Order: sequence, then structure tokens, then C-alpha cells
Amino acid sequence: APANAAWVALALPPAGGIAGLERLRAHWPGMLLAVAAASLATFVLGLPVETIGSRFGGIPSLLPMPGLPDVSLAKIEAVLPDAVAFALLGAIESLLSAVVADGMTGRRHRPNVELVAQGVANIGTALFGGIPATGTIARTATNVRAGARGPVAGMLHSVFLLVFMLLAAPLAAYIPLAALAGVLAVVAWNMAEKHEFATLLRSSRGDAVVLLATFLLTVFRDLTEGIVVGSALGAVLFIHRMTGTAAVEEQRLPPFAPELTSDPDIVVYRLSGAFFFGTASTVGTVLDRIADRHKAFVIDLAAVPFIDSTAANVIAGIGRKAARHGVRVYVTGAVAPVRRALLRAGAGRPKVRYLPKIEDAVRAAHETV
Repeated sequence: APANAAWVALALPPAGGIAGLERLRAHWPGMLLAVAAASLATFVLGLPVETIGSRFGGIPSLLPMPGLPDVSLAKIEAVLPDAVAFALLGAIESLLSAVVADGMTGRRHRPNVELVAQGVANIGTALFGGIPATGTIARTATNVRAGARGPVAGMLHSVFLLVFMLLAAPLAAYIPLAALAGVLAVVAWNMAEKHEFATLLRSSRGDAVVLLATFLLTVFRDLTEGIVVGSALGAVLFIHRMTGTAAVEEQRLPPFAPELTSDPDIVVYRLSGAFFFGTASTVGTVLDRIADRHKAFVIDLAAVPFIDSTAANVIAGIGRKAARHGVRVYVTGAVAPVRRALLRAGAGRPKVRYLPKIEDAVRAAHETV
């Protein structure tokens, strides 16, 4: 009983202290201070709780020598399902972090470069006996808020961790596991993306089913099952939506007057076809050309029958970037489902205005430029 009481006493205060410091002193290293205070209390009071040193023998202060692991066909068969699941999860998390950073910095990442770099890094980590790593939204957002704008920030982050490990590894042996549990609870809560969870639940019944199935299977069954079932449901949902948007229609298209776009301050883009996660990055790169020389940006979606949450977030991010540059964004021809998806993603007024036709948007832009 005393050990359990000490465990609870060391787990709850760090979590509460971190939450309090995030509100009162957001720039203070709350997690580091909480762990240091709990370690000091454990050492001074002699509390009967497990520490990193008593459970694992501490953290090595030297890098291990690289070497190939003992690989056999039986081991490969045993770990392959989980390895594929972790690879998919790591790739998704890393690309999602890059998209979040794009929205905060106004820059555009290169997804292929991100994935290749992550793969090379994880292969190198395995040679030193490490575990797979990936970019996370929490660390990425913290870096950007601190002023990071390029990959050098991530490199310096790794260097600081290495220096800390080499110099402060002996002190880590005194960290109580209960305090780490409290810290990890706060980290998990902050990484839960509660707002995005609620937004996806409200977006559509199909997205809500995929989200809840993946979430519940991951929590109550297994991460691998959650990813596999979620991916399969997402593919089925996408195929269903695509078949529902197919239509044959004969009509006379009104002529578009090119002279309306002779103004170099106004840029017009026309998109056609389904706009979804598979094309969001490519289209986003093309659309992300907002500069000071342009005063208005017209995106015609008359030929877009469907847009998912990922693609809608691309348009919303362009609207936020345009607002920072003083550029007006107009979306024309969006059908009702596409417009609702964009509004749910945050692409609403005053960042984005909706008009029926390109001509209407160009005239409105001329009136404000």
C-alpha cells in the first residue's frame, strides 16, 4: 500500500504541474522540471518506487557499436505484420506532421524526400540497437513555434539529445517510472488531436465509421488490426464515393472570356476530377504559388465532384497563407458537398469567398484590387 501511494503521489503532481505550466509559463520546460522535481523527491525522501536505474540499470552514457541483428526466416515471419503496420503508421504520422508544419510556416514539403530520409534514419537506428522513429506533430509544432523554419532545427534537436544522453545519462537512473507515466499521460493527451477527432466525426457518416473503427480496434484489440481495417474501410468508402459521383450530362458550356484574366495580379486555376488525399500534395504544390505580385487567387472547382478532408485542408491552408500575404482567394463552381467539406476544414470567410462562376470572381477581384 505505501508503494502504491508513493506511485500515485509521483504520477499525478508531474501531470498537474505540466498542465499548469503550459497555461502560466508556456515557454518553460514543464516536462523537464516535473521529472527533475519527482526525481529529487524520490532521492531525498527515499520513496519505495521503481526508477529507471532499479528497473533497467540506467541509460548507457556511450553509443553502442553498430552491428547487424540476428536475422532468421522465422523472426522475419513473426515481426513482418507488425513491421508493416509500424512502417505505415510512421509514414502517415511523418507526412501529417509535415502538412501541419506547412500550414504553420507557409512552406511546402517534399513527401518522397521525407519518407526516404525517414527510412534511411530508421535503418541506421536499427544498426545501433535503436527503435523506429518518426516525425510527430507535438515536436514539430513546438519547433515551429520556437522559430524553426527548416531542417536544421531537427538536426540541432538530435544533437542536443545526444549531448544530453552523453552528459546526463547517470542522472536519468534516478528518474521514477511513476513520474514518467504521468509525463507520458500528458504527452498522449496533447497528441490526441481532439479538435481534429471531433471535426472528422462531424464531417460525414463514412469518415466517422472509418475513424471509430480504427480507433476502437487500436485501443481494444491491436494496432496492426486497427491500421489494416481502417485502410480497407477507407478504400471501400473512397470507391463508393467515386461511383456515386459518376454522371453523364450534355450541355452547352458558356464561353469563358480570357480578357477578364489579362490582369497579372489575378491568377486563375481550374481543377478537374476527384480531389482527395492521393492528389492533395501534387495539387497543393501547384496552388501554393501565392506571392506578393498576385493580389487575387481564383480556384475553380466546377469540375470537382468530390473532395475529402485532406484535400479540403490543403485549400484551407492556402486560404490562411493568402490572408497573411494580403491575397484574396475565391472558390468558384463548388457543388454543395464540396463546399460543405471546405467550410468544415476552415476554408470560409474572410479567408475564402465563394462565387458561382470564374467571371464573378474575376470581377469581384477587380473591384477590390
